[in-house]
Amino acid sequence: MIGTTPQSTLHVNTASRKFEKTNSVVYENSKDASLFIAREISDLIKSKASKGKNAVLGLATGSSPTKVYEYLIQFHKNEGLSFQNVVTFNLDEYYPQHPDAIQSYVRFMNEHLFNHIDIKKENIHIPDGTVSENNLAEYCLNYEKAIKKAGGIDLQLLGIGRTGHVGFNEPGSAINSITRLIRLDKITRLDAASDFFGEENVPDRAITMGVGSILSADKIFLMAWGEGKAPIVQQAIEGPIIESIPATFLQHHENCTYVLDTAAASELTRIKTPWLVEDCKWTDNLIKKAVIWLSSTVNKAILKLTNEDYNEHGMGNLVAEIGSAEDINLKVFNQLQRTITGWPGGKPNFDDSERPERADPFPKKSLIFSPHPDDDVISMGGTLLRLVDQGHEVHVAYQTSGNIAVFDDEVIRFLDFAQDTVHGTEASSELSELMQEVRAFLKQKHPGDVDTPEIQKFKGLIRKGEALAACRYCGVDEANAHFLNLPFYETGTVKKKLPSERDIQITCDLLNSVKPQQIFAAGDLSDPHGTHRVCLQLIFDSLERLKAEHWVKDCYLWLYRGAWQEWDIADMEMAVPIGPKDLARKRNAIFKHQSQKDSAMFPGNDEREFWQRAEQRNKETAAKYDQLGLPEYEAIEGFVRYHFRKE
Repeated sequence: MIGTTPQSTLHVNTASRKFEKTNSVVYENSKDASLFIAREISDLIKSKASKGKNAVLGLATGSSPTKVYEYLIQFHKNEGLSFQNVVTFNLDEYYPQHPDAIQSYVRFMNEHLFNHIDIKKENIHIPDGTVSENNLAEYCLNYEKAIKKAGGIDLQLLGIGRTGHVGFNEPGSAINSITRLIRLDKITRLDAASDFFGEENVPDRAITMGVGSILSADKIFLMAWGEGKAPIVQQAIEGPIIESIPATFLQHHENCTYVLDTAAASELTRIKTPWLVEDCKWTDNLIKKAVIWLSSTVNKAILKLTNEDYNEHGMGNLVAEIGSAEDINLKVFNQLQRTITGWPGGKPNFDDSERPERADPFPKKSLIFSPHPDDDVISMGGTLLRLVDQGHEVHVAYQTSGNIAVFDDEVIRFLDFAQDTVHGTEASSELSELMQEVRAFLKQKHPGDVDTPEIQKFKGLIRKGEALAACRYCGVDEANAHFLNLPFYETGTVKKKLPSERDIQITCDLLNSVKPQQIFAAGDLSDPHGTHRVCLQLIFDSLERLKAEHWVKDCYLWLYRGAWQEWDIADMEMAVPIGPKDLARKRNAIFKHQSQKDSAMFPGNDEREFWQRAEQRNKETAAKYDQLGLPEYEAIEGFVRYHFRKE
């Protein structure tokens, strides 16, 4: 069920949900899903206030609830929602942790919610990361007593970790566990590494409300956004109840609902393979998805699938509708074959009626948007090289400076080089003084501290120099490398500002200046801190604003992935083969980004270097095409076309 869902439908037990052991509702995007939750909270607060009672909320931190909190602040400011009758209990806190630390959940809650509403300070409860270990057991018991004294939690917000943890209840947590100190799983610490500027800085313990504490809430909403959460969401909703996945304990709760966006719900049976749960309305896209799944399931090339294969795997009605396995096989095989092209900018003087890109105009102006200064070569370096080799006018727009992803040692290294270069000149003493200031600052700097404006500038210049080196290697004219330095990113911290009119205007100005016939943008939305997501939305907003321009009406927008995950084969609309030589060239282009080599500042949940991730995904895509019975290639980069409105 996609889109806005009335509350009355949440508990309907339909045939399509027969594999699901707890309630779930799916929205098109996390924004709509967050609005639904915020409205539920608002209605609860108002209902309790009308009865002269407090609304007791269990609150979560992390990226999942931030939009919910934004909406609650809007309701307070624009609709007069009061929080005077609200009592809150947060799930967890790192231990030890000072409340003023940049990663502290006290600071998180103040910045994202409490500082912007009229809640009473005495009604806010967040686990105290400064309590001495000797007093910690008693403190945790008192936290439980405070919840009971408040009347119990009316509504509990949860996120879910890759290990299936809720709060910080790691695998092995007992169903009756209460607030306590817990040791964090390695995967949890790895996922938090970006916030702490390195896994070595992540505390190895935390205070968390227990599974039993959570299950005592009257109502539970578990939020999950993005493809990265899809596998664990599927296990938590459809799998058996096991201690190794604490979220499965929520299946015991009679009023728990998973609130998901389409990406996080993508592994649920009713969405991934709906033909297994009920009769489907067979669209071309669903047929393609189903046939690819069937081919993989029975380990046969598409053209070898039989009527029996379809009948034995819940797809007999498709055969009955279309006529025969052979007809279905050929239909899907031809669809996939037409996605493959060695001419990502269009092949001149050829019939383009069944090709992903138009033949004309040729050459094209191709504008590649890169959220960070290396996403272009990491995610579509092979295609970029092909566009240049085939004579297109290639522009690359680096949307952010990427300065927070540079290690401090890199600044020292470059300044040492500069100092040696100008030694004995008038600039020498000035640079020497600057070096002393930089060294002194970095020596006393703690993980997460904001760099001085000068150091931020130096780090940005390092990333810029690397991007220009990659452009030169790929044959992109340096004049066609555009460094937008979008303001939303320039905070010097992991947390970014909300995008503004200035961000959109900068993007619009570039688009109107280049007037591209094709645009490539990052649809890879699982980066740890959401920069890709913001950058893509800015492109969408800018194109919407420019839709009356004549050039927009003849522009294709292609979305690439690769750094964090890959498109599903069924979704790919253009597949660009990469041979061994071009794969090596792509790797060399990535290597130009030396500050990100060997160890990236923000690796996310994958410890491999970015070139290793991208190369493996490209090879896996090629292998999947081969297994389906299509030509065998060394590697393939896949793209999905986004059809933005042009009326």
